[in-house]
Amino acid sequence: MSAYVIVQGTVTDPDKMQEYGAAAGPIVGAHGGEVIARGPMSVLSGSSDHKISVVLQFPDAATARAWYESPEYQALVPTREAALDSTFVLVGE
Repeated sequence: MSAYVIVQGTVTDPDKMQEYGAAAGPIVGAHGGEVIARGPMSVLSGSSDHKISVVLQFPDAATARAWYESPEYQALVPTREAALDSTFVLVGE
């Protein structure tokens, strides 16, 4: 069963965001994931102060966790944190 990583975020540094996005995309692909949606978000119920959302699809939750915990992706976390105030959620088994 597919698993999804849903990212909600607000860009805090556009230049760092460009750097992060350019590096993160290939790492997602190398770990069997793909971006299936991204862009401005609209909250239909509840509340969120974030402005954008990205949905990543992986074959299963174990693969998604392996991507997130990989040394390659973890090396990008400081750049991500400088670029984006964000929340990452894993959905699926």
